Amino acid sequence: MPNKPEQNKNIELSRRGFLASITGVAITLTAPGVIASTTPVGGDDRELSFYNTHTGEKLSATFWSDGKYLDDGVEEISWLLRDHRAGVASPMDPKLLDLLHQLQTKVEHQGEFHVISGYRSPATNEMLTRSSSGVAKRSYHMLGKAIDVRMPGFDSSQLQKAAISLKGGGVGYYARSNFIHLDVGRVRHW
Repeated sequence: MPNKPEQNKNIELSRRGFLASITGVAITLTAPGVIASTTPVGGDDRELSFYNTHTGEKLSATFWSDGKYLDDGVEEISWLLRDHRAGVASPMDPKLLDLLHQLQTKVEHQGEFHVISGYRSPATNEMLTRSSSGVAKRSYHMLGKAIDVRMPGFDSSQLQKAAISLKGGGVGYYARSNFIHLDVGRVRHW
């Protein structure tokens, strides 16, 4: 998944803004007395910011807009969350991105998520299970359905409590390493 040139991102945003403007004009013309909203049809954009603690890469990407997931945004996030050991990426589950966005909204903290682990290849996961008792053999990381993160300036134990309250999947707290695990599997916590 190659990085997109900055110029293309600007064109894409301009096109999205243009379509939102046209929609607003159409609503105004077809419904006299109704004021056009500046919010795009389909709800607010959803954006996430990440810092990959292993590669040093940063990314802010919109993954949802106008009522649908954006392939380019999901692709950019998936690349940043790749298995840094193997250099391979896999599509991240958009439900996981939604869960991260809900968590960020719940704690009212708009900073970056510092990524400890996103996608893991089966070979990397197997290597980690041999060296650590805390790694599941059939980890959701291998399916693009899990992430390990922290938020600088925000207490990870409080982040865990907020994540549990969302009932969006599995939540683990690793106090010694100061991060939480989130996945979109069955609801449970540890």
